[in-house]
Amino acid sequence: MNVLCIGGGPAGLYSALLLKKAAPRHRVVVVERNRPYDTFGWGVVFSDQTLDNLVAADEPTAREILASFNHWDDIEIFFKGARVRSGGHGFAGIGRKHLLNILQRRCEALGVELVFETDVADDGELAAHYAADLVIAADGLNSRIRARHAGTFTPQVEARQCRFVWLGTTKRFDAFTFDFRETEHGWFQAHVYQFEPGTSTFIVETPETVWRAAGLEDMTQQEAIAFCERLFADRLDGHPLMSNAAHLRGSAMWLRFPRIVCERWVHWAGAVPVVLAGDAAHSAHFSIGSGTKLALEDAIALARCVGAHGDLRQALEAYQAERSVEVLKLQSAARNSMEWFENVARYAALDAPQFAYAMLARSQRLSHENLRLRDPGYVADYERWFARRAFAQAGLAPPDECAIPPMFTPFRVRGLVLKNRIVVSPMAQYSATDGVVGDWHLLHLGARAVGGAALVMAEMTCVSADARITPWCPGLYAPEHTVAWRRIVAAVHATSDASIGIQLGHAGAKGSTRAMWDGIDQPLADGNWPLLSASPQQYLEGVSQVAREAGAADMARIEADFVRATLAADEAGFDWLELHCAHGYLLSSFISPLTNRRTDEHGGTLENRCRFPLRVFAAMRAAWPAHKPMSVRISAHDWVEGGVTPDDAVQVARLFKAAGADVIDCSSGQVSKRERPVFGRMYQAPFADRVRNEAGIATMAVGAIHEADHANGIIAAGRADLCAVGRPHLANPAWTLAEAARIGYRAQPWPRQYLAGKAQLERNLERERS
Repeated sequence: MNVLCIGGGPAGLYSALLLKKAAPRHRVVVVERNRPYDTFGWGVVFSDQTLDNLVAADEPTAREILASFNHWDDIEIFFKGARVRSGGHGFAGIGRKHLLNILQRRCEALGVELVFETDVADDGELAAHYAADLVIAADGLNSRIRARHAGTFTPQVEARQCRFVWLGTTKRFDAFTFDFRETEHGWFQAHVYQFEPGTSTFIVETPETVWRAAGLEDMTQQEAIAFCERLFADRLDGHPLMSNAAHLRGSAMWLRFPRIVCERWVHWAGAVPVVLAGDAAHSAHFSIGSGTKLALEDAIALARCVGAHGDLRQALEAYQAERSVEVLKLQSAARNSMEWFENVARYAALDAPQFAYAMLARSQRLSHENLRLRDPGYVADYERWFARRAFAQAGLAPPDECAIPPMFTPFRVRGLVLKNRIVVSPMAQYSATDGVVGDWHLLHLGARAVGGAALVMAEMTCVSADARITPWCPGLYAPEHTVAWRRIVAAVHATSDASIGIQLGHAGAKGSTRAMWDGIDQPLADGNWPLLSASPQQYLEGVSQVAREAGAADMARIEADFVRATLAADEAGFDWLELHCAHGYLLSSFISPLTNRRTDEHGGTLENRCRFPLRVFAAMRAAWPAHKPMSVRISAHDWVEGGVTPDDAVQVARLFKAAGADVIDCSSGQVSKRERPVFGRMYQAPFADRVRNEAGIATMAVGAIHEADHANGIIAAGRADLCAVGRPHLANPAWTLAEAARIGYRAQPWPRQYLAGKAQLERNLERERS
């Protein structure tokens, strides 16, 4: 087989090397437009795991690379004058030029033909010249071949928000160093690592708006380097910053990272396939150091698939299937990391220890227990710091040994102190009779209250008969409802140290349906009741009832229903109240532009669309005791173009915060059947993160949180203050205690003196109310 590799970077050279090694009879040619020793950028970084992959693929190359590496284990973070160091990370750096030279020499030793200083304008013409049976397009981020066959590859190229410049310095750094600097214009950060004796990579990054405000757009290359030297002078200790891109003038040295995703990786030009590899196929932000890793692993997979399949078409299909999934995983982590660095200002209010932890865990790949495995001392110290602060904020003295997993630290909201950060999510049971809850609800909530969670939330409870989702949903609109709920609340208080809350809502256009197991969202076979919404709508087109638009009289009645239910919830003894403004139910239908098409004062702008939900909330807050917390559940993303976005969610949270909300419960979706959510573990935690750190209000994270490691990471990093866990609690009512045991933590009961003080506080508050 004749193989043509276009591009002499890591992907092209390593693909050529491995294909030639596997089948020496192949003719393999690499065509590169630059000279052999030209390279841009400084050093590249590998993890220890990547090094293991290289050893397995070609030991002679790996041995030479390993002998050239500068290896380190630590990450060091500088923020607001503080220094935080964490170990056990296992990185290695090597000069990019040195790496390419090693690959070039190995290729030549195996008989690969290297052709330099040849610019490829037409891959088809070049393939014909070399009688190629396979063309590997490894021509980098700005791939001409990818652009030429864009109709097949269907690339998505997105220029990101930050500007960065790739510099070097003669100062030696013994850790992967991140340095954050606030200026009058905004935040800058440096990513620094040594890759060879006497030389370190020094990448300076900042948002485009800050870059422009600082005047860097108009500076010469020399002026911009001098600016960076002044900014990071104390970290450089007199060492200069250097550029190896003298061909770039002025602001052209400052790049915007292109995020690249290709739908397909193989193009067939007649009988000759063109396959993408490396940066031509994908990109991963430099903050997780994976561009070269991905390129080399593409080459490993491509050579293996070609060797394993007799048919080239099958081989390339197997290559695309394998690598597209692996790349997607890493690109997801890289996107999280990239967005974190784009929004450093969002986290600037965090204390240095938490800021550093959040930076370490930014990609959501590095979990709390993984950090503990890498550096037990660092995690123990951080847990002590976090616990001391949490107990102090709760008004409690910390225990003597306070290296406590973050999910087991207390959290105070108004007059309520939760013993830990775990909440049992409201989960519909469809087991009420005419709105009256019974023994099933007592067992359901009681079992989870004694299972270790700090707060158990009753399912969405409807404020009127026509507000129910199904005829089997609970209500709080008749005296017998209050009596039934009071029995359950009393049992929870008597048998556990958990608190109990209730979520009040109105189904709106999603009401009058069957129980989930009889057909989710399907209308009742008979006995349907009329439905209301912000605007006329049919939730399931051609199936659901058409809900009519709520008028002024309807809205006044609905507000009164919520207030009546609020008073009943207090009479029943609930500790916490949540207003449901998510998932396409009535109040959510006012907030989302997908379901609110009104032209009056309740439609149009986001502020107008929130007007009625805020009015209902304010009336409830006035009726609910001042010492008891109130949260609001919102859909932070409709997952439909033209719907609510995370940007909107931050503004919605600000509005509810101003109205007196204590916590925003950040969910998403279920507003429209056209939604296209992107699922994954902790997939909604970023919404809680944004709301908490931009709107400045406590948040509850929900969605695919199913182990202690998830909860500890979310709480420790300041992404949320509480974690609501649903399905795992259905499977195991004692999920919280089971997870504590699994990570080796013995969850402590509340000290007797605290319980006595809590009881006295509640008695005092009750006397004040009466």
